Amino acid sequence: MYIVSGDSPDQQLQLYQALVDMFGSSIPFLSDPQLELINLFGMKNGDMAYRGYGMLNSDGEVVFHTINDLWGEEFDKTLKEIKNEYAGISN
Repeated sequence: MYIVSGDSPDQQLQLYQALVDMFGSSIPFLSDPQLELINLFGMKNGDMAYRGYGMLNSDGEVVFHTINDLWGEEFDKTLKEIKNEYAGISN
């Protein structure tokens, strides 16, 4: 599990540390300033990324993606969708 954004590694380090300070931990960040991975997920919005989440399979193919600015506030719904999608590829 990773957080992918077009932010620079320095910007991501600041956010990563803020999450650690607030919650005691964070997940790793991937810097994608050219939006290549973000584009692969179908989440490129001009020169920035939509907020949301998605999943790759073990072959590096996009299984699904969801654009949702409120994914964090709707975490129960987000987690349910991720679990359902994961169950579909792990069978």
